[in-house]
Amino acid sequence: MSSTITAVDHIGVAVERIDDVLPFYEKALGLNLEEIKESKVNKVRGAILSAGRTRIELIEPLGKEGPLSNFLRKKGQGIHHIAFVVSDLEMMLKRLKKDGIALIDEKPRIGIKGAKIAFLHPKATGNVLIELCEEQR
Repeated sequence: MSSTITAVDHIGVAVERIDDVLPFYEKALGLNLEEIKESKVNKVRGAILSAGRTRIELIEPLGKEGPLSNFLRKKGQGIHHIAFVVSDLEMMLKRLKKDGIALIDEKPRIGIKGAKIAFLHPKATGNVLIELCEEQR
């Protein structure tokens, strides 16, 4: 049996400050804020908004160091990653590694929503940061 992608879970948007952009997503677009969480391990604070079955995850760095801070310095605010739900994250990572796909995470880690996640390296995906996450809905 192989793991498959079952849905787009969320689109991650890198922002300098959530509080500066959250009103646009809530008022102008009418999205509902589900929660705001911090992940000290991943060095981010995230606002999770629902957009039907898909979510928008506004992420700001906790501090001036870390991958998200580096991203913002290099590229500025904007789309950071696309996250796909997979039926079996560990199986998917094993298959991708076997197929020679560059991984940032060879083993799952815990994401901001408490689910297992892993990132694929952008050099293997056409310069798009891809997050894979285990379904938790």
